[in-house]
Amino acid sequence: MTEKQKEGVATDELDVVSKEELEKILKKVDKEASARKLTGSSRWIVYVIGVSWSIFQVYTAAFGLLPAQLQRSIHLAYAFALAYLLFPARSSDENDRLNWTNWVIAIFATYIGLYMALNYMRIMESGGDYARMDYVCAIFGILFTLEATRRVVGLPIVCLCVFFLIYSYFGPYFPGFMAHRGFSLQRIASHMYLTTEGILGIPLGVAATFIYLFILFGSFREKTGLGQLFIDISNAVAGWASGGPAKMAIVTSALEGTVSGSSVANTVESGSLTIPMMKRLGYRPEFAAAVEAASSTGGQIMPPIMGAAAFIMAEFLNVPYLDIAKAAAIPACLYFFGVFMEVHFEAKRCNLRGLNRDELPKFGEVIKERGHLFVPLFAIIIFLSIGFTPLYAALMGLVTCIIAGALKESTRMSPREIADGFELGARNAIGVALACASAGIIIGAITLTGLGLKLGNGLVELAGGNLLLTLIFTMITSIILGMGVPTTANYIITSTIAAPALIQLGVHPLAAHMFVFYFGIVADITPPVALAAYAGAGIAKSNPFWTGVTATKLAIGAFLTPYIFVYNTSMLWVGASWYMVLQTLITSCIGMTAIGAAMIGFFFAPMNWLERGLFFGGGLMMVVPGTYTDLLGMVLLMALVVFQRSKKARGIVSTATPMDA
Repeated sequence: MTEKQKEGVATDELDVVSKEELEKILKKVDKEASARKLTGSSRWIVYVIGVSWSIFQVYTAAFGLLPAQLQRSIHLAYAFALAYLLFPARSSDENDRLNWTNWVIAIFATYIGLYMALNYMRIMESGGDYARMDYVCAIFGILFTLEATRRVVGLPIVCLCVFFLIYSYFGPYFPGFMAHRGFSLQRIASHMYLTTEGILGIPLGVAATFIYLFILFGSFREKTGLGQLFIDISNAVAGWASGGPAKMAIVTSALEGTVSGSSVANTVESGSLTIPMMKRLGYRPEFAAAVEAASSTGGQIMPPIMGAAAFIMAEFLNVPYLDIAKAAAIPACLYFFGVFMEVHFEAKRCNLRGLNRDELPKFGEVIKERGHLFVPLFAIIIFLSIGFTPLYAALMGLVTCIIAGALKESTRMSPREIADGFELGARNAIGVALACASAGIIIGAITLTGLGLKLGNGLVELAGGNLLLTLIFTMITSIILGMGVPTTANYIITSTIAAPALIQLGVHPLAAHMFVFYFGIVADITPPVALAAYAGAGIAKSNPFWTGVTATKLAIGAFLTPYIFVYNTSMLWVGASWYMVLQTLITSCIGMTAIGAAMIGFFFAPMNWLERGLFFGGGLMMVVPGTYTDLLGMVLLMALVVFQRSKKARGIVSTATPMDA
């Protein structure tokens, strides 16, 4: 971004978004932003703990992982230590200094986190004959996990965990198919904490290996300036077009989606620049915030590096992560293409121009100056493509990030900055670690009681064996869970409960898991609780609810595409030739263009409601894979396009202003 552009943003009263305002917005919508601001010796102790956590993760990734229980136990202990030192029990205490009780709780919690690692051989050799101290520490392990999660992630997921713990104990008192014989406190505690079926299960195992490395890679992205490079490239590519800043936001978020899995963080990070620019150009505040929220949310489905849940999906399905990224490619392209086209039609409808070219950075100059920062991304893609594990690919991405940054003085990191990156990665990993640990409690209860099969059968029975109804029920469940549960935990829960029901009805396992994955993500922009939309609304000073509604309209592709790939898996590269995939991609892009025009109500000229309905129907036929539907949709859309051109030729033009809803 040029100095002139920065000055232009700063001088417009609408465009001033201070760092303090951004922090306040984050604290309102993101529990993890409420960490204490420590000083003095406490700050340095926390700093050393964070750096040592990252060093431990990098060391084990480079020289060999420890046995699962040891790796996960140590990972959990680090998360406990930082959670209880950084996050107060009450939000009103966030600026308080640490007192002796905080240190005692943190030390005790760390010991409980390490309990499995410290007693590994004895517990493994016990054959389930645990000592009394094992049960006591297991109970404390559950309690510390719940309290740390409440502090860092929020109360809703804790309430869900408590319900499943109560369900495990009081099984005989539950009605109908949910009833079971019930289990003792000792059995529940040991199952949840002394085995790999609960807290130390697969979700925490994935968080303790390659998810941490990718989070660490994301922290070094911030240190090297890769995020600003994305913004500058987006400016150069799309800033001059109609509605340029909005298109720039989409391109930036798509690029950032390759290295970040947080929709709220993406919204605040890039939205602090793009939202004021969109408002300055003339976009409605709700629309400006919605564009950034919808684009940033899509980052979690953008290969090659998606949200944390995608890595867990690979473990659950026991397939290479590259297969997950490959399957997500076309749906992700359709998502961003749909948002892009809606922004384009809104700009045309309101006659919004782009920025002047002399305000924008030159693409060639940007690449010449900082193009070397793309090397780590290429390294990750190459290592994944040739068959290396995500863990090794992330490690190589991290190493090449430091090396690439050192190639030029402007991006070179000092040893202190590298250490700061290690600490920032640790802070960013706390929430993911605890969300995965808490989700492990839910999975543990489901495996202990057999609830997963019961709920799957119950869901199918409730829908009368109808696949479409089952998909709708699953979508509603995922969105409701997503209102209070992080995406990763949401996917873990729904993939355990709802995905088996879809598979039971003949849905391909990958399509079933991708379905629940998608709707767990779009919960971030779906009212009434839409965290990414709320973050964008805070920056734009717009109405949060209507920002969420607008973001939902923009993200219509994310609501339609999952249904389509369930019924026809060619969109996921499953059982399809390259010709079928290419045909699906081309026709779907045409379809998303028509759907986007229908949502905005403009193509070449304004549309009435009948035209909008026909455009939407024709676009939907193009998106649905199949030769006959493609031909019907093409004929209908061609007729509509001719009609739209005739309206434009007759002088029927839009009189809408940017403030029109």
